[in-house]
Amino acid sequence: MLAAALIAANPLIEVRVGLMVWTLVCFAITFYVLKRFAFGPVQKIIDERRQRIRQALEEADKARAEARRLLEEHRSLMQQARGDAEQILAEARRIADAQRERMRDELEADRQRRLEETTKQIEAETRRALEQIRAEVAELALVATGKVTGKVLTDKDHRRLIEDAVSELDFSVLEGDRRN
Repeated sequence: MLAAALIAANPLIEVRVGLMVWTLVCFAITFYVLKRFAFGPVQKIIDERRQRIRQALEEADKARAEARRLLEEHRSLMQQARGDAEQILAEARRIADAQRERMRDELEADRQRRLEETTKQIEAETRRALEQIRAEVAELALVATGKVTGKVLTDKDHRRLIEDAVSELDFSVLEGDRRN
């Protein structure tokens, strides 16, 4: 009951028409002033900020999409570069193998050519040596014959003696050694 008595004694709780009207008029004036000078600019600032945030989010999404696209492009370029590098390495290996084979063939051909030249030189030197030996044998045969017979021989006799002496010599042994 005491609480009811205190509430009834408060003049602000009493319903008075004049006080209600003045309260409504003050509220309307305050609301109009706030709406006119405070709510509009504040709402405008809030809307501008909301728009900037929305634009920043859209730009961030675009930048993220662009970054993903660039990353995928980078990955594809790296894959392509790896493929190109592997192709270049394979081509370089193929060229190196071809050059190695060509050099081996050239060296073999050069070795074969030198071997043939050396063989020809040996054969020529052997023929010359055999001719020289034959000439010396013939000369010795003539000298020996002249000393044994004690007479001077004619050119015809010389030739016949030389041919006999040379035919008796076995030069095939020398030529056989050369071929082995």
